[in-house]
Amino acid sequence: MSKYSNISIVVSFFGLWLDSFFSHQVQIIIGFLLIFSFGILHGANDLLLIENISTRKQAFPFFKIVGYYILVVLVGALLFYLIPWLALLLFLIVSAYHFGEQQWQNLKPLVSKPFSLLFQLIYGATILFLLFAFHLIEVQKIVFQIIKILIDSYYIVTVLKIISVILIVLGTYLYCKFEIVHKQLLTETLYLLLFIIIFKSSSLIWGFALYFVLWHSIPSIIDQIKFLYGNYSFPFFITYCRSALLYWGISILGISVLYFVFRQEQLFNALFFSFLAAITFPHALVITRMFSGKEQE
Repeated sequence: MSKYSNISIVVSFFGLWLDSFFSHQVQIIIGFLLIFSFGILHGANDLLLIENISTRKQAFPFFKIVGYYILVVLVGALLFYLIPWLALLLFLIVSAYHFGEQQWQNLKPLVSKPFSLLFQLIYGATILFLLFAFHLIEVQKIVFQIIKILIDSYYIVTVLKIISVILIVLGTYLYCKFEIVHKQLLTETLYLLLFIIIFKSSSLIWGFALYFVLWHSIPSIIDQIKFLYGNYSFPFFITYCRSALLYWGISILGISVLYFVFRQEQLFNALFFSFLAAITFPHALVITRMFSGKEQE
């Protein structure tokens, strides 16, 4: 395990310990604050990443890049308004792949692209549906607010069982085929067990915040800094934050407007995840391009 992973494990259990001292409402507030900080920050430098990627390959005008990015965000938001069930389905698929890609970014050189895509998708989907399965009622309410359809908990649990079996089969294949991934398979299995403990022992927002910030956003920020500046250091982190400040501020402003207009907790949760989905679509694409760029160096 890396040094950061060891720190994340300790902080995760510390977060669960704090959970016993906070009321449900306080957990929601702190959870959203964590998501608004590192969670939103890790996607706030997408334009800089795109510019860097295009510089290494083929130069594109800055305003053209901005235009494409905004277009994808607007299409995602419009899709949630016009066809919410399809938008939610795409959000889950894109998020699952995005989470799995972050955990298994080193898998691509070993296997074919379709297998890598499938494994990363299934791994990320397993994390998402583990979270859903331990908070069925809350998830049902949020989904109903978004698509006006009540999803039976049976289907959520069934999907979790199916993707878990697929993950075991794919993982077994990797274990038998590639000795080099034995250690990572064991490590990621331990991480999944840790995520189960986190999700089972905490509320929906608190559990999601612990995973999203500690296990996805901060590792992604570290990878982005290494890609942009060659290696990770605290001065480069400060530079990264300064570059992201404007776009992070715009995102926070948008979320703040949603909160003050829609103060009802459940409705805000639905709108928040819809907003998160709209900005996730282009971000996931940018990170995939970034990892592809790293492989070609």
